[in-house]
Amino acid sequence: MTSATILITGGAGFIGAHVAAALSAAGFKVVILDNFENSERDVADRLAAMGFPRPDVVDADIRDAEALDRVFVALRLDAVVHMAGKKAVGESVADPLLYYSANLSGAMELLAAMTRHGVRRLAFSSSATVYGAPERLPIDERAALGPANPYGRTKLMIEQMIGDVAAADPAFAAISLRYFNPVGAWRGGSIGEAPTGTPNNLFPYIAQVADGSRARVAVFGDDYPTPDGTGVRDYIHVVDLARGHVAAIARLLSPDAEPGHRAINLGTGRGYSVLEALAAFERASGRPIAREIVARRAGDVAACVADPSLAAELLGWRAELDLDDMCADHWAFQLKPSRA
Repeated sequence: MTSATILITGGAGFIGAHVAAALSAAGFKVVILDNFENSERDVADRLAAMGFPRPDVVDADIRDAEALDRVFVALRLDAVVHMAGKKAVGESVADPLLYYSANLSGAMELLAAMTRHGVRRLAFSSSATVYGAPERLPIDERAALGPANPYGRTKLMIEQMIGDVAAADPAFAAISLRYFNPVGAWRGGSIGEAPTGTPNNLFPYIAQVADGSRARVAVFGDDYPTPDGTGVRDYIHVVDLARGHVAAIARLLSPDAEPGHRAINLGTGRGYSVLEALAAFERASGRPIAREIVARRAGDVAACVADPSLAAELLGWRAELDLDDMCADHWAFQLKPSRA
């Protein structure tokens, strides 16, 4: 049990709420900062209903320096998990300046606040999109970096910012967690992904087709150089992903934590195509899922699969849940009458 206090920016979102739950389960005190642009305001109620201590929730934008100062002054923070930001690949291609403004400005304000208030432990929500089109699979952390869209470029730029801050401050320690494709929900469906408007990610869209909210799933391209022609991704259960954050924070707060900045993949090492994901969700829901093949989406790559061995080596972390678990848990959340 630990008494360390962790600030989670963007902590009311899909992944953020799961990280809050996992950190709470591990004994950390959690503070959530969110502007609720694409998240639900009842996150504290949901976490309390799950049996966790009710987190402090701050309604603020990560780009608001005065609001950040109030949080850092009022609370004795030991570390930050930075997850706030915009995250849709397609939207970033259509409106790149929105992404550069929101994501880069937010990271700069947060790092400045951490520097002003002497908080020197950071876990950053990065992305496998920093790799772009991979030269080989699986992708390890030594792979070439070349994001194929503005969203991925903002993630890489933030990693570079963090690296520069760490180089300037020998007491600063940070881990950038390069997520592959988080899906699923907390076991039993207490919290999950319920995006406002049209989903940008595959699994919420599949679930809405399965429950009759939408007519069919758009499959973006069936002519990729993959076994069935559809895009292949390393889907990771969001509960496994949240455990990865606990492991990262525990390492950063350990007495022998190394200063500096490391990037670490969080994935399973197993890729599934869009058609395989659809078949798995049909098994979980017991319902046929209509689909339509449409043109490829700008900024997408054919396949993206992690080499997660560094996470095992440095964090003692491995994914434990498979695609059927991901689909079953997402479907359980979708059927919850109280879900957003």
